[in-house]
Amino acid sequence: QVQLVESGGGLVQAGGSLRLSCAASGRPFSFYGMGWLRQAPGKEGEFVAAISKSAVNTLYADSVKGRFTISRDNAKNTVYLQMNSLKPEDTAVYYCAADQWGYGSTSAEPYEHWGQGTQVIVSS
Repeated sequence: QVQLVESGGGLVQAGGSLRLSCAASGRPFSFYGMGWLRQAPGKEGEFVAAISKSAVNTLYADSVKGRFTISRDNAKNTVYLQMNSLKPEDTAVYYCAADQWGYGSTSAEPYEHWGQGTQVIVSS
């Protein structure tokens, strides 16, 4: 079992940046692939980015490629999402999630453990 706690959300103007963090505790963090997914009001959840347990592989949604960067520090049991050039359509609750298979995924199905979410609001 792993527990996940996100932080770093907030209100930012369009074009600005935020860095989200997700701190893990419990089972060894380095076992898990990690992902960031988001859900905007009135919309279905969507994949944002994922990173494999060794950080060799990363995946991004087309909508965030070139603007967002996922990274991890296994020594600190933390995964990050650097978000640049933010747009109003990035407004959502952002969740980090852990995938026991270690690869990260664009689908929500493999993610067994989820954080409580952190709100990101991008004003125009």
